[in-house]
Amino acid sequence: MAAYYPFFARLTETSLAHWLEHLPADLRAWEQQRQHGDARKWHRLLAQLPDHKAAHINLKDHVQIGDARELEAGQIARIEGLLQQLMPWRKGPFDLFGVHIDTEWRSDWKWDRLASHITPLQGRTVLDIGCGSGYHLWRMLGAGADLAVGIDPSHLFVAQFRAIRSFVPEALARNIELLPLGIEHMPKLTAFDTVFSMGVLYHRRSPIDFLQQCIDQLRPGGELVLETLVIDGDVNQVLVPGSRYAQMPNVWFIPSSSALVHWLERLGMHHVRVVDETVTSCDEQRRTAWMESQSLADFLDPNDHSRTIEGYPAPKRAVLLATKPL
Repeated sequence: MAAYYPFFARLTETSLAHWLEHLPADLRAWEQQRQHGDARKWHRLLAQLPDHKAAHINLKDHVQIGDARELEAGQIARIEGLLQQLMPWRKGPFDLFGVHIDTEWRSDWKWDRLASHITPLQGRTVLDIGCGSGYHLWRMLGAGADLAVGIDPSHLFVAQFRAIRSFVPEALARNIELLPLGIEHMPKLTAFDTVFSMGVLYHRRSPIDFLQQCIDQLRPGGELVLETLVIDGDVNQVLVPGSRYAQMPNVWFIPSSSALVHWLERLGMHHVRVVDETVTSCDEQRRTAWMESQSLADFLDPNDHSRTIEGYPAPKRAVLLATKPL
């Protein structure tokens, strides 16, 4: 819990101060639940990282923290060896003092597809729901966000995020946090300027309820950025796959982009529009030295990459923007 005290203090400076009525108790409950079997090992790994704050940081074009000239070769090798023990790394990539963490996903490609369309983040408070290890949180800071908050209940993602942030000076680190919470643990804050949900909707059994939970975090006039799997079709087209979709067991609803627009409008959102649709390629999601298990190429029909191994349309992702009415 003590690790979050600086964040609690930071919240008092923002329109999110009322979150403190709930947040400490929610985090305490997470800490008291059954921990991942490797959680203690990951905690020990974090304690072994060199105590060095990067002098060179670039978050605008990519996530680069530190330069290889800042540390001795032995220290850099130590960082690389410790971070490899936090595999698999899913979202990125990250560059730490010359160590390139080549993650499964080229999350920078996703950011490039949406960054020019969203309301500029300068000075805004931002929430990223299901943020993974926090790659996009760093890009949000690089785009000028005043405070970037991510939520994701995965113990591994929290450890990966803390490893990255351990090298960042306090003046920057105080403006970014990953909280080990799910959206179901969030009170109706009605305070964030921008809410991102990227790669989450299709994992929810009740997508309309989930969208409403996202909207409940926005202030009036705030912007929702929704990125999710879609299929081709009209406003009534929704795929409900069987037990697996691209070998994922927890995919419930994949609507068309038109259906998503309709859902958001039914929920009262304004200026709903689709700003990008892209078929996911095996260059964007793939096996790497930092994520050695199966990836997209293994989940597609080997004779027809336009279909998943189960026979469904191959993954296509859309980005939608919507504004909460005043």
